[in-house]
Amino acid sequence: MNYEVTEVRTSKKKGYVQDLDGKLRAIPQGWKLLPPGDPALSRRIKKAHDCWIIKEPKGKRLFSKGILSDAATIDRLKAELEIERADPSYQKKLDAGRARRAKQEEQYGQDFLEAVISFLDFDPIHAPLAQKMATLITAHAIPVGSNTVARTKRIPLDRKAEAAVIAWMRHQTTAYDHMKIARVKGARREVRRDLAKQSRKVLEKYRKGITGDQLLSCPLYKSLR
Repeated sequence: MNYEVTEVRTSKKKGYVQDLDGKLRAIPQGWKLLPPGDPALSRRIKKAHDCWIIKEPKGKRLFSKGILSDAATIDRLKAELEIERADPSYQKKLDAGRARRAKQEEQYGQDFLEAVISFLDFDPIHAPLAQKMATLITAHAIPVGSNTVARTKRIPLDRKAEAAVIAWMRHQTTAYDHMKIARVKGARREVRRDLAKQSRKVLEKYRKGITGDQLLSCPLYKSLR
């Protein structure tokens, strides 16, 4: 049986939440909130009963408040999970899973690093700079939970690497972080597009083997130093 998992927002009205259209929805009788912090239990609840993923808006960000679902189901699954966790074999299974994921993450980090170096495609005289730049970008982009483009599954690895390079350069080699951008729809996107063009021109110079005063005055070179 497929159960419905719905994302909602907190509401100031007690006993209600808001759907994504802003309409109030009464919390079903017999439901309660499971606070965030136990991913294993949360996954089981989503498979066992209808539930609402509740988030609280603060500024432009959303913060998880947990899962609203049937109280009896939450209590039952929580009790079952506690029994499983008391079994030594459960811990062994967890350790094996962590080790497997750690190995996968290590391999992904290496693959991502190589993809970044491939996209940079610097002239051989700048190979050390490419390696350093790729290492910095990879360290920033790949951590689990970083919410960077490197963690998305929607685009292939080479495009992730390209997007990560452009994003890193936007913050490290341009005045983007100090710009006052008009709060108009599309304005920030347009600024990013223009800065991306500038960054690509800089990268092209390194692919052609930039040297001398041009290199020493380059904002990318200064950033990597």
